[in-house]
Amino acid sequence: MAIHPTAIVDPGAELGTEVEVLPFTIIEAGVTVGAGCRIGPHAVIRRGTTIGEGCHISVGVVLGEPPQDRKYQGEESYLRIGKFNQIREYVTLHRATGEGESTVVGDHNMIMAYCHAGHNVRIGNHCSITNCVQISGHCVIEDYAILGGMSGLHQFVTVGTMAMVGGMSRNVRDVPPYCIVEGNPAEVRGLNVIGLERRGLSPEVRAHLRQAFRLIFRSEYNVTDALAAVEEQVPMSPEVRHLCESVRRTAAGNMGRQLAC
Repeated sequence: MAIHPTAIVDPGAELGTEVEVLPFTIIEAGVTVGAGCRIGPHAVIRRGTTIGEGCHISVGVVLGEPPQDRKYQGEESYLRIGKFNQIREYVTLHRATGEGESTVVGDHNMIMAYCHAGHNVRIGNHCSITNCVQISGHCVIEDYAILGGMSGLHQFVTVGTMAMVGGMSRNVRDVPPYCIVEGNPAEVRGLNVIGLERRGLSPEVRAHLRQAFRLIFRSEYNVTDALAAVEEQVPMSPEVRHLCESVRRTAAGNMGRQLAC
């Protein structure tokens, strides 16, 4: 373990083996840092934060600040970060709202400079979140998603598995898995064909996803009829099923918001 003499590490913090804490970093009591992490300089790690092994926390990162939420009343909540993440310059990740609740970041993610993830966000594994992305509270980012620079997510938005969000997009609705969205507001532009191939999906599965995509997004069917057509005409691989479930959940959520209005 190597702690720079200008760093302030509370005795109540738990640091694993071979952790490096760089100059002017602050680590509060109630923080757990896994083995082999490199933290700082000028990082601030607040109470209730857990960091898995092998993470690189860069300059000026702030982890575990209280949520920016008027509902928050000082209850005990957490920020839980998995293994082997790269969290770059001046990223801010906040604790959750709700007693015992957590904001969660999975494993092997790259969160680039100046990004923010608010309270109760859940980020999966192997995601790339590009510079200046702003993620509002209660959003979900599924595995292998890519968020382009300066894009923004409204509260409760889900970005699906292997989806790609174009830079500077305004996302107020769920992003379907395996798709590319872009615009203000963001719209579905196509299937993430290159991403699917890179992730090793078989030609058969990619063909089935293309067929399902056309029926859902490029036909004259409404959502209900399109999903029925997919279930009737397309082999139901786990990927096709996930796409259908995501579209069905989004449609139900939109209807609920319309009824609430």
